[in-house]
Amino acid sequence: MKHSLIDKSDERMISLLEIIEKLSSVLSEINKHTMRRPLNDDFFLTDKELSQKLKISRRSLQDWRNEGRIRYYQIGGKILYRESDIQALLEKNLHSAFRNCLKIE
Repeated sequence: MKHSLIDKSDERMISLLEIIEKLSSVLSEINKHTMRRPLNDDFFLTDKELSQKLKISRRSLQDWRNEGRIRYYQIGGKILYRESDIQALLEKNLHSAFRNCLKIE
């Protein structure tokens, strides 16, 4: 069995390098979103990030801000939400399931 050297002009190598480049790009994008550093032990979310996490529109977030339902920071035109504030808001608005509220004796 004769082995031939694979160089960068070999189709298999070209294909492999393309796959590596795509994976690198995907990992960089994931890294941008998941490897955020906390500021004073808290993370901050943008309008876009929070609306995606809560599965609501950015317009709904704006309404919640205008109504005073949700705390936020505004620096220039940038709106930021502290993750711990959002978690507290969710906990405050948690409702038990109806069956769990009934005491059966």
